[in-house]
Amino acid sequence: MDSTQKKEFKLRRDNLLKTIGNDGIAIVFSAKECCEYHPYQQNSDFYYLTGFIEPESVAVLIPGRCNSEFILFNREHDPKKEIWHGAITGQKGACKDFGADQAVAISEIDKVLPKLLASRKNIYSNTNASDKFDQKIAFWVKKIGIKSHELISINNILHEMRVKKSNFELNAIRKAVEITTAGHLRAMQKCIPKIYEFELEAEILHEFMRLGGCRPAFPTIIASGINACTLHYSKNNKKITKKELILIDAGARYQNYCADVSRTFPVNGKFTRKQQTCYEIVLNAQIETIKKIRPGVRWDHLQSTAEKVITKGLMDAKILHGNIESLVTKQKFKPFFMHKIGHWLGLEPHDAGKYCIKNKWRTLEPGMVLTVEPGIYLKTLGMGIRIEDNILVTSHGCEVLTSEIPKSVTEIEKIMGK
Repeated sequence: MDSTQKKEFKLRRDNLLKTIGNDGIAIVFSAKECCEYHPYQQNSDFYYLTGFIEPESVAVLIPGRCNSEFILFNREHDPKKEIWHGAITGQKGACKDFGADQAVAISEIDKVLPKLLASRKNIYSNTNASDKFDQKIAFWVKKIGIKSHELISINNILHEMRVKKSNFELNAIRKAVEITTAGHLRAMQKCIPKIYEFELEAEILHEFMRLGGCRPAFPTIIASGINACTLHYSKNNKKITKKELILIDAGARYQNYCADVSRTFPVNGKFTRKQQTCYEIVLNAQIETIKKIRPGVRWDHLQSTAEKVITKGLMDAKILHGNIESLVTKQKFKPFFMHKIGHWLGLEPHDAGKYCIKNKWRTLEPGMVLTVEPGIYLKTLGMGIRIEDNILVTSHGCEVLTSEIPKSVTEIEKIMGK
């Protein structure tokens, strides 16, 4: 971790320390290691505060503790384990490389941590990540004999901190977007009839690994024909046929930050008239929704904008019939557009943060990053269409971070023609 990264993580910890106050202590657990044969993915809240990516770790933040507000419990060096799984950071590395004020072997936590709780009234933690974590804190509290304490979830505090991105975070997201762009472009150029969906998945993964050693931020969706009507389709095992549309939902994870992009295009590189009509319903809905994005706009306004444009498009295509206001009010679009317009984006594809605060839809603010992903799913026509971009809210409007990935009919046909 370089000095810029250390400053970024320390700033986040300092903000949290101010919030919890001198009566508080924060205990943040790392993610459990599910299987030693699969890549480990750190808990996002733990990573947000520490940048530390090893399992069996606990971060303890203690406001006002002289020269030792950040204590990291982590694994000790173990030559036998390191033969199999690689180097372990150890305690010296935790302080030198990750900015911990003090590092203690995780094997010592039951002896050391109860003493740190002694003078603290409020215990903040991400305990809901596991029932066992709740039990551990209860054990430590009982061991020290604290008569009164309050266990408080840290989620609301941290997740609101994570909603607005710093320049450091935006740089990581931009890099994830850059790599994701290459993956989508390669898939468009490599798509031909009679190949299998998983072959396109391999082409995307090729670019993710080639450009940054990146793994997918979520299981990649390669859904041709009617498979695209399954929103979280995952089999990716169908042979692609000439006259189908194919929906790809894929994003890279770079330095733990995610991109999340969907594109839909014709397998043979040329939209039929019917495909183009349906596709442009979704494209128009997305364009009109993105136009609305600026500070002060309520989240639900984005949803209602997409619903109205899609309803009008379905009417023009003679799929829905009646009065547009009545159709929207009665949600007659729901069989065709059943999901939300988007979600926050960051350390998770569906990132932390509330959409409503005190029963009111929250308004957009500069620094927020979200997706806009309208879609329509027409089983009778054997096609599902979704177009998803990643958007940064700026001081005067918004920036489409994924603008380099073609989405107009003309752009898609041109690049596939190459």
